[in-house]
Amino acid sequence: MILMPMASEDFDPTEASILYVHLHEAGYKVCFATMDGKPARPDDRMITGRGLGIWKGILVAREDAVQACERMMQDPSFQSPIKWSEMDPSEYRAMALHGGHAPGMRPYLESREIMKVIRNFMGDDKPLGAICHGVVLAARAQKDDGNSVLQGFKCTTLLKSQELAAHNMTRLWLKNYYRTYPETTCQEEVTSALANPEDFQEGPKPMFRDSPQKLNRGFAIRDRNLLTARWPGDAYNYARGFLKMLQESGTSLE
Repeated sequence: MILMPMASEDFDPTEASILYVHLHEAGYKVCFATMDGKPARPDDRMITGRGLGIWKGILVAREDAVQACERMMQDPSFQSPIKWSEMDPSEYRAMALHGGHAPGMRPYLESREIMKVIRNFMGDDKPLGAICHGVVLAARAQKDDGNSVLQGFKCTTLLKSQELAAHNMTRLWLKNYYRTYPETTCQEEVTSALANPEDFQEGPKPMFRDSPQKLNRGFAIRDRNLLTARWPGDAYNYARGFLKMLQESGTSLE
């Protein structure tokens, strides 16, 4: 079974659901977990485009992702999640961390309960996937020596250039909607947790979103049991890379 901790609100619909659909269609069972054991709610602005102004066509979730999110939210496991406090690492073969940038993401990104499970997974070399802000959450999980569990790994996350571009496009009316932590960026925080700044991989310039037919548009990097990606535009590369990692690790469908 695959563990997917979820932000109670404001999760990115693309980053969570495209992976879910790939897992579901491959026959893997998914266990969802939220802070209070209630169904998670996606970032509505990413689904409707409300408030994105002239940039809606660029920033809003694509229709395939909206449909995937609707499908995920109909899953009985999604409707009846466990609580973060109930997560037992020994019960799961792999773990996936979605992203999202709206204010409701912060309890998820700062959850000690999720970090504890991440630490366990990385310590046991179990498959762990993280995309966008999910990589920030992974970077915050620490080993006994106080260093990040990502130290010694190559990885990526939302690029500083992407984060600031989205912010500058909308800040006149959305303020810090795209700056989850105004004092830093995802790239800066994750890079500071690595053993060497060169371990951070920017990948090709993220101009367009990937798709099953255009995987060359996206990017995901795998280093042993860790798979990371940058933004919703990498979702299909991320999902396929996650499945490949599961298969190569011998992860069963149960």
